[in-house]
Amino acid sequence: MHNAKATSQRDISPLIHLHPNDSVAIARVSISAGTDLENGLIAKDRIPAGHKIALDAMQKGDQVLRYGEVIGIATKDIGQGGHVHSHNLAIDSLEREYAYAMSEIPLTEPHCNREFMGYVRPNGDVGTRNYIGILTTVNCSARVARGIARTFEKNPFSDHDPLAEYPNVDGVVALTHKTGCGMSSKEPLQILRRVIEGYATHPNISHVIVIGLGCEVNQINGVLNEHDGVRRMTIQKSGGTRKSVESGVEFVKSVLVEANSIKRTPVPASALKLALICGGSDGYSGISANPALGAASDLVVQQGGTVILSETPETWGAEHLLTRRATTQDVGEKLVERIQWWRDYTDLHGVSLDANPSPGNKAGGLTTILEKSLGALAKGGSTRLTEVIEYAEKPTCAGLIFMDAPGYDPVQVTGQIAGGANLVVFTTGRGSVFGSKPAPTVKLATNTMMYHHMIEDMDINCGTILDGTETIEQCGAGIFETLLAVAGGQRSKSEELDFGEDEFAPWTIGPVI
Repeated sequence: MHNAKATSQRDISPLIHLHPNDSVAIARVSISAGTDLENGLIAKDRIPAGHKIALDAMQKGDQVLRYGEVIGIATKDIGQGGHVHSHNLAIDSLEREYAYAMSEIPLTEPHCNREFMGYVRPNGDVGTRNYIGILTTVNCSARVARGIARTFEKNPFSDHDPLAEYPNVDGVVALTHKTGCGMSSKEPLQILRRVIEGYATHPNISHVIVIGLGCEVNQINGVLNEHDGVRRMTIQKSGGTRKSVESGVEFVKSVLVEANSIKRTPVPASALKLALICGGSDGYSGISANPALGAASDLVVQQGGTVILSETPETWGAEHLLTRRATTQDVGEKLVERIQWWRDYTDLHGVSLDANPSPGNKAGGLTTILEKSLGALAKGGSTRLTEVIEYAEKPTCAGLIFMDAPGYDPVQVTGQIAGGANLVVFTTGRGSVFGSKPAPTVKLATNTMMYHHMIEDMDINCGTILDGTETIEQCGAGIFETLLAVAGGQRSKSEELDFGEDEFAPWTIGPVI
């Protein structure tokens, strides 16, 4: 599918061929109409960079293949060299053929010989950062949580830094949300509590305050048990806003010395738990950044680590490839169950899973959800699927994990971090300014032009694959080294810009009353 050897700039074709059975190729650069390309193929239309060109003439109703898989059908006749996109390509009723645990890929035998500098918690969990967290049971306590956290913020216009004497503390972070009350069914409450508990016990957080108002549906006594590292409080019981902020500030001050006492020590790379995500995808995502991240994911799994693939709506159409890689039939069937839940869910609300590709995705060359899903799947590498878990659940084993979650970036990553991810890796083709706390985000650009255009936000350029200066394997190895460095304390671009609080977004489902 891809050359194992990097090519020189002179030898690069303007077209990218992904599979010998494909009916389309991808434009590496913008191609003008009338351009003589290769083997008698002439561009009939202008083909924007990242978009698809028909390799042969197709009739209305013909299947269109990319990655050797069906991505839709032609909705009208398409001439050879024609632009294939939303105007002439759509999905029809398509049922994938499932097979379970059929992969010939052997189970990965972990061999851990790499380390990073991490924080080892008393229970043995390993953190990549060291925050004090302020969590809320309900939207009503968000202002108090932010008031506590802001007391410890560094003033960007002066030398005042309340945490200057505590260099091992990465910050005091308030993670607030818009729900917690008006919840009419059990499942949304369970999900919210799972998220709060996942963050409160996250290895990147040393101490935590959980703040409620007092009268909400999500009662604070249903969240965690108070112990040395957790303080629970309600605004009503504390005597109002000001007294609650003062009480919270005093708690943080009382634990700063203890939080600062932990030091980074060498830990095995098996302690890495990666959240995999793509956002602002383009036609190159499935060619450069996603497969490069897949190569890095394989290296993490080989070290005994964990990678968490997600975005269930952006897996539809490619799930049949994952079921074959499942370690057991039960694992594969659970993935299919989650896909069916989403199909029922979208039918109930009168929308289609094919509505997922955003305007930005389509401008970047993606057309159908099937095409997007096949490219997104590449982030998970090539190892066996070991477990399928619910939103914000913690995996019970290492390896490649699938977590059920929406494709919306903040909601997905919130679930992955609640599930224990201590590092987030985000691929983007159109550009993204996403960041996360308490687990840092590393962003991968799919193409060199965007990387340089948004260089203050991008950590790694995977456009080198398209440029012919690196192979997927070489780029993946570089990503792996960067992940070890960031896990060990090197700050990512989103950390330098202080992203991460606003991106906390627990999944809200069910009616609000």
